[in-house]
Amino acid sequence: MKILKLVLLGSVFSFAGTPAFAGDTKMEALEARIERLEKINQQLLGLLGAKDQAATPVEDPLITLEKTSPVIPAVTSQSGPFVGISSKVSHDVLDHTVNTNTRQLVQLKARAAGELPAKVTLGGNVTALANYQTTSDDSKFGWLMRHPTSSNQIGKKASEAVLHSANLSVTANVTDDITAYMELLYNPEQSFGAGTITALNRNQIQTRKAYVTWGNLNKTPLYASIGKMDIPFGLNDTVSPFTNSTNWHAFAGLAYGAQVGYYGNGLHVRGMAVQGGSQFRSASTPVRGTNVPSKLNNFAVDANYAFNVGRESDVLVGGSYQHGTSYCHNYPVFHFNPCDDNNPAFAAYTRANLGGFTLLAEFAETTKEWAGTAVPDPTNPLSVFAASKATSFTLGGKYDFEQSFFGGGKDSLSFEFSKFISGENDAPWERQNQWVAGYSKFLTPSVKVFSEYVHVNGYVPLNFLSGGNLPNGATWSVNDATTDVFAVGVQAGF
Repeated sequence: MKILKLVLLGSVFSFAGTPAFAGDTKMEALEARIERLEKINQQLLGLLGAKDQAATPVEDPLITLEKTSPVIPAVTSQSGPFVGISSKVSHDVLDHTVNTNTRQLVQLKARAAGELPAKVTLGGNVTALANYQTTSDDSKFGWLMRHPTSSNQIGKKASEAVLHSANLSVTANVTDDITAYMELLYNPEQSFGAGTITALNRNQIQTRKAYVTWGNLNKTPLYASIGKMDIPFGLNDTVSPFTNSTNWHAFAGLAYGAQVGYYGNGLHVRGMAVQGGSQFRSASTPVRGTNVPSKLNNFAVDANYAFNVGRESDVLVGGSYQHGTSYCHNYPVFHFNPCDDNNPAFAAYTRANLGGFTLLAEFAETTKEWAGTAVPDPTNPLSVFAASKATSFTLGGKYDFEQSFFGGGKDSLSFEFSKFISGENDAPWERQNQWVAGYSKFLTPSVKVFSEYVHVNGYVPLNFLSGGNLPNGATWSVNDATTDVFAVGVQAGF
């Protein structure tokens, strides 16, 4: 509009300066001037986006000036909002049932796809739970989604309406190639603090994960992270809506360290140097006979390959190796104590997405016997059982219905069996079997309601699983104990 005013003013001044002519000549000049103004006006409207006008080049100097004006640059990721929320990405990162040790890749994919446009992205996840539990043995509930001790459940029947956990995350796009991440966790039901779930020691907020990642999948398939993160070992996912598999409970690691990765053409390869000593979960190597994490003497490597088998189907296959696991302690077993030597483990896994079906299988085992699964005292009747390797495997399937049973998003039905083996046949600490039948429904891409029936055979707390904490060398593990759980809940992310 400013240009149009200039044109009109210029034309008026130009006409005012025109010499006076005879009547007819003056009128002809005025008509010519008006025709020129109308032509310029039509050309300006075309430049302003009028659909019925063609934006053709013109000779008028004012139009040429408009065409050569500076162009406003496109908005980039660094010029987006300072703070934002991406509910779907936050759910994918914070959900404890999927992507359990590939969070860096999830974030890098999201950045490459423009799903994290803000400089700082806030996220959160709250899981509320109600359940009813029964057990065959007094105060011995084998459901591993909460600590299975008498500080948590008393008698042969227990019920709850609780907050299972809450997460808060911050993802920062520091530069185009650097991403910083921090996650806070509140989890009284699975906290290592002493006392009941209302004790102050079990109602703490911790920095569960925090790391800095270099990588940009739009530039390179390589990436690297350093900080407190998941160890790249196994798949450790589950098809169940809430209850983790025994593979996750047995082998999912969390540690300080440095990780490098490659992702391209369906291939994902990772290696991580893990701080030695005793780490936060499922990683331990001795440092001069101590558990002090003062040396990078543990590591893990993982490689998997995904390929399409149809328009809507794909298969993932992978394998892992970890130099030091938590199954290295002598009798009596107590986590975070020093180990005499490391006990490596390997894992193999596959996952297939076949239309509405998801199928999952995983196997993991230590390469050496776990010394603490044998009682060294020959006067103890339990000493007849030899040491055993720590083993776990999972088989599961899920079906997503195309049409929901009632309003909202997709419905899913799942069934999964997983087994943890920690002793010889017939030993009280021989194994813990877990069956989970589940139903879930996503009300939004980040809000899930669910229900589960869980059946557990065996009661094997990892601390003192073979005894050493009770009079006369007894063990609190029970081979034939059974636990049944009916649970409903909601996982709400933002």
